[in-house]
Amino acid sequence: MSDNLQEKESLNFIESIIDKEIKEGKTNVYTRFPPEPNGYLHIGHAKSICLNFGLAKRFNGKCNLRFDDTNPVKEEVEYVDSIKEDVKWLGFEWEGEERYASDYFDQLYDWAEKLIMEGKAYVDDQSSEEIASQKGTPTKPGQESPYRNRTVDENIDLFRRMKAGEFKDGEKILRAKIDMASPNMHMRDPIMYRIIHKEHHRTGNKWCIYPMYDFTHGQSDYIEGITHSVCTLEFENHRPLYDWYLNQIIDTEYRPRQIEFARLNLSYTVMSKRKLLELVKEKYVSGWDDPRMPTISGMRRRGYTPESIRNFAEKIGVAKRENVIDVSLLEFCVREDLNKRADRLMAVLDPVKLIIDNYEGVEEIVSVENNPEDSESGFRDIPFSKEIFIERDDFMEDAPRKFFRLSIGKEVRLKGAYIVKAESVVKDSDGNITEIHCTYDKESKSGSGTEASERKVKGTLHWVSARHAVAVKVRQYDRLFNNDDPAAFDDYKTYLNPDSLKVLDNCMAEPAINLLKPLDTVQFQRQGYFCMDKDSTKGEIIMNRTVTLKDGWAK
Repeated sequence: MSDNLQEKESLNFIESIIDKEIKEGKTNVYTRFPPEPNGYLHIGHAKSICLNFGLAKRFNGKCNLRFDDTNPVKEEVEYVDSIKEDVKWLGFEWEGEERYASDYFDQLYDWAEKLIMEGKAYVDDQSSEEIASQKGTPTKPGQESPYRNRTVDENIDLFRRMKAGEFKDGEKILRAKIDMASPNMHMRDPIMYRIIHKEHHRTGNKWCIYPMYDFTHGQSDYIEGITHSVCTLEFENHRPLYDWYLNQIIDTEYRPRQIEFARLNLSYTVMSKRKLLELVKEKYVSGWDDPRMPTISGMRRRGYTPESIRNFAEKIGVAKRENVIDVSLLEFCVREDLNKRADRLMAVLDPVKLIIDNYEGVEEIVSVENNPEDSESGFRDIPFSKEIFIERDDFMEDAPRKFFRLSIGKEVRLKGAYIVKAESVVKDSDGNITEIHCTYDKESKSGSGTEASERKVKGTLHWVSARHAVAVKVRQYDRLFNNDDPAAFDDYKTYLNPDSLKVLDNCMAEPAINLLKPLDTVQFQRQGYFCMDKDSTKGEIIMNRTVTLKDGWAK
C-alpha cells in the first residue's frame, strides 16, 4: 500500500505509524469522526474531519461518522443535522449510514453487567462532589468509596434498579473498580453510568441511565471495526482507560488503537463549545452561523470555501504538541482560493455622485473581464451613463501630491470605461460634497483601439451607473475578538471587538449582482470578497464581507 503513496510528500506522524503498520502486514485502515451532537462544529473539528477522512482516503480505507449521543440533556436533532451538513459541505462522505453511540446501548449495558459480575464495577451512592473530594491528587492516592466493597449480588441488583428508573438523577452511579492509587487520575474508579431522566432524541424514554464517554469510546470503536481511533491530545491520559475497558470485554486479537494529535488553537478565537454557546445564548452574536463565529456554518455563511478550509488544514499539518495558529493563515487560504474562483463585480460602499458634464449619450455598454485569474471566466457587459457613483474617499478636493485618485484638475480612468477629469463640486449646507462634476475624453474608452484608449493615468476607480445601480446592504465583518488569545481569560467577553460588525445601508452595485444566489461569493473590486447572505431577498440584497483583499491586521 505504501508504495502507492507519493514519496515526494512527507508523511505526518500518524501517516508514518499507519505506513509502518501496512509494511508489517496490517492492511486495513478504518477511522471515524465522533462528534457530540451538543453544538455546531467549528474550525477545530474541521481539522479533525480532514484528518480522519483524509487518512481513510490516503490508505484506501473507510471512515465512519459516529455521533457520541450519550448525554440527552445537551443534545438536539438540530445539531445532528448541522454536523452532517458540515461534513458533506467540506467534501467528505462517510461509510454507509451515520452511526450513533446509542445504537450500542444494549451491548454497552451487557458489558457493564459483565464487569459487575466479575467484581470490576460497583454502584456508588455518593454525590459527584463527594467522589471528587476523594479523588486525591496526581501525587496523593485517592480514598476508596465506602460502597466499593458491595457484593456482586447487591451491585447487580442496584444497577438493574437504576436501569428500571427507581432512583433519582445523581442518587446512584456505576463506577469501574480499578485503582484509587493509580498515578493516572482517570484510572481511579471512573464513572461508567449515571442516571439521567431525560428523553433521548433517538431512544426516547427507553433509557434513564447513560454511559460516560470513556465507557462508550473504545467499545464503539471495537463494534465498528475501527483500526485507528484518532483523538486530540486531551485524551492522551484517557488511553490507559480506553485500553483497560477493551481488555475486560474482548478476547480477540483485533482491537482499535488510539492515537492522539494536537488540536487546533486559533488566534483571536475561542473554540470552547461552552463559550461559543454563551456567545449565542447571550446574543453577542446572531446565532451559531453568525459569520464572525469560528463554526463551519458561520464560515460557510461568510463565504469561506470548503477548498480553502481543506487547504488550511493541510498547511498547518498534524502535530504532537499544542501550538497556536495565526488566524491570518486561514484568511490567506481563503483569499488565495477566492482569487482564483470568485468573479469580480463593482460595488460602491460609500457612494457620491459623479456627473460627466460633456457626456452626450444616454447610456452605453462597456465590457469588463469577470476574473483575470481565470481565462475561462469570460466578460460581462456593464451599463455606463452620464451619472455614476464612485467611492467618497476616492475623491479629494485638495489632494496631496501622492494621492493618485480623483481630485480637481486631475485625471483617473474609470474601470473598463473612460478617463475623466474633475472640474468642480457641489456641496450641501453642511459643506458635504453631493456631486462631483467632470469631463471625459470620449476617445479614451478602454479597449477601443484608439491612441487615447491606451493613454496611461495613475489611478483607476471602480464605479456604478447611477440609473442602473442596485441598492445593497453590506455587512463588514471583522475578527470577533481584539485579543490574540481571548480563551486565556475567564472574562474573555471583555475582549470582544466592538468593530467586528459594521452595517452599510447605502451601498450601490452593478446590475450583475441580481444574478447571484445566496452563499455565492464575488470580489468587489478594490474592496474585498463578499458573499450573498442566506437571508437575502429580491427586495433586499445583503452581502457579507468574507475577507479583505489584504491582511488589514498585519503589523
